[in-house]
Amino acid sequence: MEFRSVNKLIEKSIKTNWEKDALSNYQGVTLKYKDVAQRIKFLHIAFEKCGLKKGDKVALCSRNQANWGVCFLASTTYGAVPVPILHEFKAESIHYLVNHSEAKVLFVDEVIWEGLSESEMPGLEVIVQMNTLKFIYAKSPEFQEVRDKITDIFTGMFPAGFTRDDVDYYEDSADELALINYTSGTSGFSKGVMVPYRALYSNIMFATLDAEPQLDSNSKVVAMLPSAHMYGMMFEFLFEMTIGMHVHFLTRIPSPKIIMQAFADIHPDVIIAVPLIIEKVYKSKLKPILDRNRLFFKLPIIDKVLERKVCHELVNSFGGKFEEIILGGAAFNPEVEAFFHKIGFPYTVGYGMTECAPIITYAHWDKAKPLSCGKAALNMEIRIDSSDPENIPGEVQVKGPNVFLGYYKNEEATAASFTDDGWFKTGDMGVIDKDGYLFLRGRSKCMILGANGQNIYPEELEAVINTVTYVVESLVIEDKGGLTALIYPDYHQGELDGLDSAALEKRLTDALPEINRQLPAYAQIRRIEFMPEDFERTPKRSIKRYLYQRS
Repeated sequence: MEFRSVNKLIEKSIKTNWEKDALSNYQGVTLKYKDVAQRIKFLHIAFEKCGLKKGDKVALCSRNQANWGVCFLASTTYGAVPVPILHEFKAESIHYLVNHSEAKVLFVDEVIWEGLSESEMPGLEVIVQMNTLKFIYAKSPEFQEVRDKITDIFTGMFPAGFTRDDVDYYEDSADELALINYTSGTSGFSKGVMVPYRALYSNIMFATLDAEPQLDSNSKVVAMLPSAHMYGMMFEFLFEMTIGMHVHFLTRIPSPKIIMQAFADIHPDVIIAVPLIIEKVYKSKLKPILDRNRLFFKLPIIDKVLERKVCHELVNSFGGKFEEIILGGAAFNPEVEAFFHKIGFPYTVGYGMTECAPIITYAHWDKAKPLSCGKAALNMEIRIDSSDPENIPGEVQVKGPNVFLGYYKNEEATAASFTDDGWFKTGDMGVIDKDGYLFLRGRSKCMILGANGQNIYPEELEAVINTVTYVVESLVIEDKGGLTALIYPDYHQGELDGLDSAALEKRLTDALPEINRQLPAYAQIRRIEFMPEDFERTPKRSIKRYLYQRS
């Protein structure tokens, strides 16, 4: 792969699309590419005045918004290293990650800042409020004076106005550190993934040359995944900025109602999502209709007519303009996937990891296979550590320019993540068919050994449980020699349907025999426990399984 500077791609895109819309807050402000460039220059001046050097770390902690994109690009195009931090982390976790990354600057959402303390982050030189780009803390007296005059400094530098000819960004190199992305906010469990510029460039080239649809400067996307997570950062923001697209940040929790309204308003050309978001839409909008018309779906002629109608209405509900929905970040619920495949809905499931920035496998929706997550992406290789890779699950191992440099300040974890011949050990289990399609079976560290030596992958059991009405999410754990299902019920929907918490929990408990009928004899659920609130999650919304394990 011939490498080109990512920051220079951004520079070219900004100059080419100067008057086009770049970043919007849904139902709020819109920044054109020239506005983004001007704000970036404003921050570059501030960085220089506060003594920020090339390679210094800049932490970003905020909900999705246009200024998040500005601050991220201001960091990379200056030569600094952005450290995105999930805004949902607790204050002590944010303090820890800022300190561990050795960040000199923190951009932070106003609401989040209320719970933080600069005294807990002694390495910071400057703190900037993300929403307004106002400087709210400066360690040195010199910069405290400069921050009050920063607008005058900018105006003095460009008395005739800031133009595209004034845009000149830092030129990065292939193996240079681009950003640090933490896998968790918990001390002792969090690992800072060091992502090089070659990984960003390779992912951009994948989206440009290999992925479908082929997008351009007239295309739009709704950014609803956390920008602090690699999946959303790359495919709902960074790639789009290199080709002049218009990014609409959702700026709020992606509930089915809000998602549907945003899609109807914006009509995106592609939809990037995690399965949970689409499954929420399926459960809230489609499943009740399907359950009421189950008999009609069994009649062959009516079945095909209904399928086409449901597919058409579903496409329209997502804006009607997109070519495909690309899902990643977690396994897709088999029941939902089977239904979408049956009606010919244009979706595909990819596979990636933060450590690959993130893409590993992909297939366009009309070439995808049900339950598969595609074939090796552009520039990537995959192999299965198994004596029979087509039939016996083994660890998925990958190689290519997407692979990270290592874990920040953690040489032991880095060494343990690679084979002797240089392949990255994903920790995921899977098989590859004769056509090269990857089928995941679960995480190797999550695997439970059955009483008679059978390998039980809890994700496969959870997929069955999650299809039950009123189940938001489930987690299967080993408990005293048996299997227990921890279930977070949809108490809100139950209340709307006239069920109090006791009645709802009884209905779910009564569903256990039906659940077990769909599971192998060696993987029967012994008991159900109910969670009063949602599970604690990682930045990519995976459940922190280690918090719920029992002996």
